[in-house]
Amino acid sequence: MSGKLVRLLGLGLRAGRVVVGVTGVRAQLQRDRLRCVVLAADASERTREKVERLARARGVPVVPGPAALDLGAGLGGPAGGGGSVQAVGVADAALARGVLRLGRSE
Repeated sequence: MSGKLVRLLGLGLRAGRVVVGVTGVRAQLQRDRLRCVVLAADASERTREKVERLARARGVPVVPGPAALDLGAGLGGPAGGGGSVQAVGVADAALARGVLRLGRSE
């Protein structure tokens, strides 16, 4: 499942409909621009708390994702250089439906 999820997020990233990184995800959540959030399985407790609380307040579902290094490798990292990615936000409704469907099928 995680490979399919990362590939789907990669398509959204290339289309400009995905935000990579905790800071960007939190900013877009505050602006009500996200349809779902993917959190890395090994995201820090602080990141998990901040992102989940804000997403819950905005009514945005949170999907558990693969490890941060796997997300980073698949998405090119926050600055396109790989590394770990703890949070990814999805702005596109159709893409979010696909992510949520994959998240439920796990």
